[in-house]
Amino acid sequence: MRCPLLHSENMTFKNIFKQWIVPLFFITAGAVIAAFALEEFLVPFTILDGGVVGISMIISQLSGLPLGILTIVLNIPFMIVGFKRLGIRFLIKAIYAMIVFSSFLGIFEDMKAVTEQEILVVVFGGVLLGVGVGLILRHGGCLDGTEIVAMLLSQHTEFSVGQIVLFFNIIIYGVAGLLFGPDRALYSLLTYFITSKIIDIVENGMEQGKSVMIITDHGKDIADKIYSQLGRTCTQMEGKGMVSNGKKTVLYCVITRVEVPAIKKIINDADVSAFMTISDVSEIVGNHIKKKKAPVHKKPAAPHK
Repeated sequence: MRCPLLHSENMTFKNIFKQWIVPLFFITAGAVIAAFALEEFLVPFTILDGGVVGISMIISQLSGLPLGILTIVLNIPFMIVGFKRLGIRFLIKAIYAMIVFSSFLGIFEDMKAVTEQEILVVVFGGVLLGVGVGLILRHGGCLDGTEIVAMLLSQHTEFSVGQIVLFFNIIIYGVAGLLFGPDRALYSLLTYFITSKIIDIVENGMEQGKSVMIITDHGKDIADKIYSQLGRTCTQMEGKGMVSNGKKTVLYCVITRVEVPAIKKIINDADVSAFMTISDVSEIVGNHIKKKKAPVHKKPAAPHK
């Protein structure tokens, strides 16, 4: 029987390497790092992660059941929902991530904690957990089904996915505070904020989009320089100053965060009176951000007479 994931017409070795081998390598690395962060930093001090993993940690602390097994079992319903919503590729990567994660939780379980200082546990445990989970999410995997439920609930409520996940985690940390003491809940909440920030950085990477809006009197010159130096195209709009009552050119383009200093220099060199705003972009659909600079097309040489 032919597997449709591996035998489609366009599934060459290059595509297999790009879509499966590389992602699974980074998912493996992320799962190992996340398991190390939990067992060697957080679990010995009863500092909880959020979501299903946090619930699993509470049950494991109270019952003595293996954390890895609990994580898989509690995530099964969410994986079924995720399969229906996100497809077979997501399910395969998520199951693989959980198997690796659970296996290394068992391997790291009997190892001695890295440090006894709780503040170091919170900071470095949160950072490592964020790196691990961020790698998994960036390459299409998942360790926690809470986000899937949050996506479904956000469609029927006015709350965002992030707000719903935070609400779930506050409940989990509240229960942890009642069971293990308020200091455990506060440490867990601090770890959650550190982890969330690191996840954003790792998942989006240095390619995170930034939207730039420029109000200037030299629109064409600035747009040409942005295109020639960064390979980014601009959308031009016409504006009018409410005080000066003069016409203004408004340019809009999307760049990456590493290109912010370059575009600032372009603006300063071209028009010191220009007004510019730079904002984060949560998602980009389409090919507005280019990986390479746009090629320069030369005019064809004139034919010989």
